[in-house]
Amino acid sequence: MSWLDKLKDKSGIRKKLHKPEEIWFQCKNCAEVVYYAEFEDNLNICPRCDHHYRINARERISLLTEPDSFVEHNSNMISTDPLKFKDTKRYKDRIRQVTKKDIPHEAIVTGTARLGQHTIELCVFEFEFMGGSMGSVVGEKITRSIELAMRNNNPLIIVNCSGGARMQEGILSLMQMAKTSAALRKLAEKRIPYISILTDPTTGGVSASFAMLGDIILAEPGALVGFAGPRVIEQTIKQKLPEGFQRAEFLVEHGLIDNIVHRKKLKSTLDKLICLFKNLPTARPAVPESVLTPKKIQLRAEDLAPPRF
Repeated sequence: MSWLDKLKDKSGIRKKLHKPEEIWFQCKNCAEVVYYAEFEDNLNICPRCDHHYRINARERISLLTEPDSFVEHNSNMISTDPLKFKDTKRYKDRIRQVTKKDIPHEAIVTGTARLGQHTIELCVFEFEFMGGSMGSVVGEKITRSIELAMRNNNPLIIVNCSGGARMQEGILSLMQMAKTSAALRKLAEKRIPYISILTDPTTGGVSASFAMLGDIILAEPGALVGFAGPRVIEQTIKQKLPEGFQRAEFLVEHGLIDNIVHRKKLKSTLDKLICLFKNLPTARPAVPESVLTPKKIQLRAEDLAPPRF
C-alpha cells in the first residue's frame, strides 16, 4: 500500500468512496446506464424505460400505507422442519442462512394499517426470503389475516411476489392453497372486499390459489404471472408461446386480471376502489368554474312563440 493510500485510510477518505457499480447500473430492460440514487428515488423504477424492479416488503408497506400506521401481526412465527427435509442442504440450515440477512424471518409480512381513510388488513410477500415461497407459516399468517378482516370488517389486500409452494415442506405447503382458498370463501360470504395485487413474479401454487381469487385483481406493469414457466409449457405442448405470454399486459388483454396499475398510482387506486366497495365519495379533481357556470342565452321574441302545425 502506497503512502497516499495509507493517508486516505487514516483520514477516512477511502471509506467514503464507492465502487462504480454501486453508483451506476445498467437497466436489464433498456440497457441504459442509470444513476442508482435516481433509480431509488423513483421507487425502483427505471427512469428511462419505466421498467418496474422488485422492492422488498418493508418498502412496499411504506409505499401503500400512512406513516407509522402499520402494526405487524404474528411476527414471531417461523418455519420449522416437520419433514426433516434435506437436498444439497438441510432445510433448517437454509432457513438459518436466510434469517441472518436484514429481512423478515418469513416470506410474508402481515398486519393492520391505514390506507387513506381506511383501516385495512395487509399481507405483503418478501421475495428475498426463499423466493417468497409459500410454506405452512405463510399460509397460516394469511389465514389469520383473513379471519382478522372478518372480525373487524376490514378490507383485505395481499401483495403477491412468490415463486410458488415451498418444496421443502411437501404436502404441508400444498395444503396452504386449499386452506387459504377456504378462508377467502368465508370472507366473500361476509361481503368483505379482497384486492389482490400481482407483482413480479407471481407463479406456482400462489398463482393457482389466493392470488387469483380477489374481487379485484391488479398487476404491476410487466409482472410475470403464471403457474408453470414458459420453457416448461413449450416443452410440454411442443409449441412456441406468443410474444409477452404470462406478462401482465397479456393477462389483462385476455381478461384474466382487471387492470395494470403503475406503482406510483397504486395507493390512490386502492383508496378509490375501497371507497367504491364501501359506497363512499371519492376525491375528484376540481372542475373549472367555466364548466359549472351556465352560459347566458339571449332569446328572441320569435323563439318564445308557440310552434305552428
